[in-house]
Amino acid sequence: MTLSDYINQRLSYEEYAFSLDELQSNSDKSEVAITRELSRHVKKGDIISLRKGFYLIIPPRYSTSGKVPIQLYAEKLFKYLNRDYYLGFYTAAKFHGASHQQIQSDYVMIEQPKLYNTKKDNVHINFITTSKWPKNNIIKKTGDAGFFNISSPALTAIDLIHHQTKLGGLNRMLAVLEELLEAITLTDVENVLRWYPYKSTLQRFGFLLDELGADAQITQPIIEHLREKPYYPVLLSPRSQQKAGAVDTIWKVDVNIKLESDL
Repeated sequence: MTLSDYINQRLSYEEYAFSLDELQSNSDKSEVAITRELSRHVKKGDIISLRKGFYLIIPPRYSTSGKVPIQLYAEKLFKYLNRDYYLGFYTAAKFHGASHQQIQSDYVMIEQPKLYNTKKDNVHINFITTSKWPKNNIIKKTGDAGFFNISSPALTAIDLIHHQTKLGGLNRMLAVLEELLEAITLTDVENVLRWYPYKSTLQRFGFLLDELGADAQITQPIIEHLREKPYYPVLLSPRSQQKAGAVDTIWKVDVNIKLESDL
């Protein structure tokens, strides 16, 4: 079987990625011959060497963009890497109807240890690590190429807020949070509260929900959860050289930036 045949076979099964080990097990060619074929197809733009030993297939309908949507290969990639994952942040927001922010990169949450971001041709993947893997709020969605993991609307919003300094700041994401609000349910929030460990982020989350006009039935469980133990003033936008001052809201959030949504 030639590499072209193998690629076409994979595409017929709605598979958009393969590993070198898989290819070798389906070929009787030498390692040198396989390497030459791979190199030739990479130059033609038929495939992308995404990570060592792992390749993306670029079918004709995606040749203009030079990449395939991450949901078509995420499950296969992270099985290859032997890592837990979920599509999160702006990538997840898009699936939940919050597509206001046009993104050129994909965002994936993974457990520690850290993975370096991937930039290969037009494929840009940002990996953000957490030491507190979710016990709830990861949704398994079905796409054209099978299952993929994605954060729920509430967890997507909370992750954006928690990692705001890595993602361009709150104002960049405020319109996205406003759109996400339409998808956040009471059950989703209650599931987060059962395990989420960062109280300061929950304070910011509740405050922003209030600012964006969320229904009281969504915010009340967060207030009750915070009141179970003492909680203290936090900055809305964390600053290394700044501490929270006096606050007069139930959320104890010091609003140290001017909120400006462009929605």
